[in-house]
Amino acid sequence: MPAKWILAAASAALACLPVHALAADAALIEAAKKEGQVTWYTTFIVNQVTRPMIEAFEKKYGIKVNYVRNDAQDIVVRVENEIKAGQLQADIFDGTGSSPYFKRKGLLAKYLPESTKNYPKEYLDPDGYWAGVSLYLQTFGYNTTIVKKGSEPKSLDDLLDPKWKGQMGLSASSSSPGVGGFVGYVLSKKGEAGGIDYLKKLRQQNVAIVPGSARQVLDQVIAGEYPIGLQILNHHVAFSSNRGAPVAWTPIEDAMAVLLTVSIFKDAPHPAAARLLMDFVFADEGQNVLRDADYIPASPSVEPKDPSLRPDGKVFRARVFTPEELDANTQKWMKIYDQTLR
Repeated sequence: MPAKWILAAASAALACLPVHALAADAALIEAAKKEGQVTWYTTFIVNQVTRPMIEAFEKKYGIKVNYVRNDAQDIVVRVENEIKAGQLQADIFDGTGSSPYFKRKGLLAKYLPESTKNYPKEYLDPDGYWAGVSLYLQTFGYNTTIVKKGSEPKSLDDLLDPKWKGQMGLSASSSSPGVGGFVGYVLSKKGEAGGIDYLKKLRQQNVAIVPGSARQVLDQVIAGEYPIGLQILNHHVAFSSNRGAPVAWTPIEDAMAVLLTVSIFKDAPHPAAARLLMDFVFADEGQNVLRDADYIPASPSVEPKDPSLRPDGKVFRARVFTPEELDANTQKWMKIYDQTLR
């Protein structure tokens, strides 16, 4: 059978797959190899995750992975511009809040790898358009050289202590590990009226709103510019602490948990390779790459390198904010930020 017929037949079969697709089989692998490449728009830290994941995938399948690293908002803008120009380059992407946006616009393919059948239901889109590949836990991070162990803030109310005035940094990003997510967390804990009142009080603490990502805020905490960082991802702290940085995190009560989701574009230039890559990152092989990079795997069968990073419901409790919840509320949370903390 000519190669183009094989590829066409495989693509047609892929379009008819159920929500939970079958594990990568010979037809999918062959179709992906015919395509020869896949383009991934990612928010992962390149040296920690992206390169190791790509190297493992390319070694297994011999399929080239092109990647573009950007924050989620920048990925949205880039994809929209490509679609307007009729030249979509991306096949697959990840992010914490972009999947619902693209889903509403009808731009996503319905696909869930077989391995996700064992994932918690709240980690999966009930319509099959996205799946959570990693957990992001927003916590307080602090410099252990400046802040004595045991004196660190452990709750929102602790942040109002006068001793922390001018000592805190928070990313200016509207995303979950930034001011947008922080406002959402405050409202979830204290209700809208109580949360707004709290944020007005916190404003008097002169929290520094820092341009850049939460990772950049954490780097400044490590450098001692801000003794405390808010909305810091605990796996970022673990990564730096394991390499000797003077930093630790606080398992605050009912911490905001956010899913890093992965989706495939409906008009992906390389649909088979995109599905094969998605299969890989959700299977144990890909989840182990995340674990080895100090990320928190979404798969219940793969433990984090540091088990304390994942909420246990006892010492460390968290509440999952779904991508749809973030998408529906971020603008509101940013308006409240403008009225209170800014």
